[in-house]
Amino acid sequence: MKDVTQLSEGWRLRHEGALLPAAVPGCVHTDLLAAQVIPDPFIGRNEAEIAWVGRQEWSYVTELEHHGRHERAELVFEGLDTAAEVILAGESLGTTRNMHRVHRFDVTGRTGPLEVRFSSAYEEADRVRALTGERPNVYPEPFQYIRKMACSFGWDWGPTVVTAGMWRPVRLERWSTARFDLVRPLVTVDGTTGRVELRVRVSRTESAADRTLSLRATVAGTGAAASFEGEVSFEGEVSFEGDEAVVTLEVPEAALWWPRGYGGQPLYDLDVTLLDEGGAPLDTWRRRIGFRTVEIDCSGDEHGTGFTFVVNGVRIFARGVNWIPDDVLPSRVTPERYRTRLTQAAEANIDLVRVWGGGIYEDDAFYDVCDELGLMVWQDFLFACAAYPEEQPLRGEVEAEACDNVVRLMAHPSLVLWNGNNENLWGFRDWDWEAPLAGDSWGEGYYLGILPRIVAELDPTRPYTAGSPWSGSWDHHPNAPRHGTHHSWEVWNRQDYAEYRASVPRFVAEFGWQAPPALATLRRALPGEELAPDSPGMLHHQKADDGNGKLNRGIERHFALPEGDFDRWHYLAQVVQARAVAAGIEHWRANWPVCAGTVVWQLNDCWPVSSWAAIDGDGRLKPLYHELRRVYADRLLALVPSTDGPVLAVDNQSSSPWRTAVTLRRVGADGTVLREAVVEVEAAPRSVARPALPAEVVPAPGSGKELLVADADGLRAVHVPVVDKEFAYPAPHYDVRLETRAGSGTVDVVVTAHSLVRDLLLRADRLGPAATADRGLITLLPGEEARIAVTGWAEVDVAAARGALLSVGPA
Repeated sequence: MKDVTQLSEGWRLRHEGALLPAAVPGCVHTDLLAAQVIPDPFIGRNEAEIAWVGRQEWSYVTELEHHGRHERAELVFEGLDTAAEVILAGESLGTTRNMHRVHRFDVTGRTGPLEVRFSSAYEEADRVRALTGERPNVYPEPFQYIRKMACSFGWDWGPTVVTAGMWRPVRLERWSTARFDLVRPLVTVDGTTGRVELRVRVSRTESAADRTLSLRATVAGTGAAASFEGEVSFEGEVSFEGDEAVVTLEVPEAALWWPRGYGGQPLYDLDVTLLDEGGAPLDTWRRRIGFRTVEIDCSGDEHGTGFTFVVNGVRIFARGVNWIPDDVLPSRVTPERYRTRLTQAAEANIDLVRVWGGGIYEDDAFYDVCDELGLMVWQDFLFACAAYPEEQPLRGEVEAEACDNVVRLMAHPSLVLWNGNNENLWGFRDWDWEAPLAGDSWGEGYYLGILPRIVAELDPTRPYTAGSPWSGSWDHHPNAPRHGTHHSWEVWNRQDYAEYRASVPRFVAEFGWQAPPALATLRRALPGEELAPDSPGMLHHQKADDGNGKLNRGIERHFALPEGDFDRWHYLAQVVQARAVAAGIEHWRANWPVCAGTVVWQLNDCWPVSSWAAIDGDGRLKPLYHELRRVYADRLLALVPSTDGPVLAVDNQSSSPWRTAVTLRRVGADGTVLREAVVEVEAAPRSVARPALPAEVVPAPGSGKELLVADADGLRAVHVPVVDKEFAYPAPHYDVRLETRAGSGTVDVVVTAHSLVRDLLLRADRLGPAATADRGLITLLPGEEARIAVTGWAEVDVAAARGALLSVGPA
């Protein structure tokens, strides 16, 4: 049997004549931080102080020793970041230039000092640029010339921290006769039968070139949701054509894997063993699989060209978020951290996570959790916001990288889409690239040629799209709202969020609004700084072009911009972010099935920063997170403004009918109920009902003294006819009391309103850095009570709770 040894111990990093302890997996920055050579780049403006690290050459050294009776020994690097030479006993084993590939070197019979020498990523990029010529991009960094995590060179939400190192595990494999070189499970469903077509390739030693090999393959159900309790197996001689073979297994009455909210997530263990002539095991391969079908319906209709996920024959409105690397030093992201962040996504009623093309192909632990939680994964190939040369040496690297990762990830049932790039097809058309390129390659051959061919050859069980956004062909503008996927960035960059309601794209793959992180996050990241929107540290941790200007303009359209009151500015910025994203989702959900999904930019952050994220760089939840949980719930009650007044949308994405009585109240600013009506509504499964509003409950257009409140089954929607600064909000008046849940560590903050209280927010981090609240923005009418559960609060005090509450309207 193959013997595998993880090489995680005994590494040292050379620095200024010294050998520092090194962690593998890890990177230069994590090792220098551990040795206290550099300051934390996340704190203050330290990012600029450590920029030199990314421009140095670095070497990792250890001693390679191995013994045993195996015929072959191979050194396997799961991830080298990025331009490296591997040297054993003074002899070069080879060079690498791709962070996103596995690299394997033959070390049979060889031991001695092992060195992995990394060139500066800038030096490698300059070398490639000299060979291929200049290409445009949206940032002044050379990320398009090197197959490396693009956002390590900085982004409009990320720091410039250019890493180097062994960022994924290193292992020594020793084997005899043969080992698996590649196993591709093509998982399909035919009626009620699940089918696994295993395509296997092996590597052999020279002495085993003519040896007869066999395979044992089994599929066994796991988990309570799997109806299949038996075992389907194959064992016997396989007809290898050269070093390749095909085995097919069929699972009767296979339990289907579903996205969350549509059914269960039964997973099956697929085990494959390579056997020698005498039946002795030589190598094993194991994955969890799920049976499901997935396609994208891109058919045309009277509205344009659709883009609808269809899983197991069911059409889905995708409730998505964009995912970026959860740390700019990705080797620090553990399986536990993946589980925490993705569980937060599921708890916010998210069912699709798009892995964005300027990051990485995430660790298998990421996709394992998505498999378990029913989170569909849209996986970008790693191209973003730039023209990419198609010449060598990049072309070969791109092809090898794509093959590696398609094969690695194709077993995961959560993976539902391969996407060629982020915004590059759009960029070619709209970002003034065409003239300076003057006919040079820019990536189109990847997105419309190499990548779809690789997916068709290696993973034909799931769809591919050339890019995001993409209208499906050059017959339409790449970002045409009526065709395919659309990115909505005029809103935020130049327009108020009300403009989301001006169109109904077929699928909104990116849109979002910025807000600062939690105050406790800012206090940790900017120690000692007197915080202000334009204080030095705040500006350094704001990477977007004119980011603060856009934040301020977004606030000013709706509220008086606070002068000299950072606390209120911070609150209003977070309120506007939550309202903006909710406005888009409510409108687009109300237009299902014309619009078939929204993917918010973005779920998470890679450091403490003002950004579009719902979860900040320290893992704290912004108000946007709680708003996502509301607007992505199976059942959503919304009052959507239109040119003809508010529209009541009763959106039911659940599998059962929603029969409810909607209570509608026209309410004065002083909290007086002026008129009331009840509307009986039934929304069929996966549908939207839009009942007419009784005229008497609708406030007059432009009224600054009346609002409409809709309530049903514990859900609330509010319509204010004017922007908040034109509404006659009273000074908020409410009582606060605390109730401790015995033995639970939870304290309920109970708020009783005596006036209209609009968008009340308990900012839990004001109660303590570890404190969290279970609710976001709340609107109360006089006499109503809200209960907010707080955990992680060490020093419970009612005055502190009152001080942590803030709402819209006069202070």
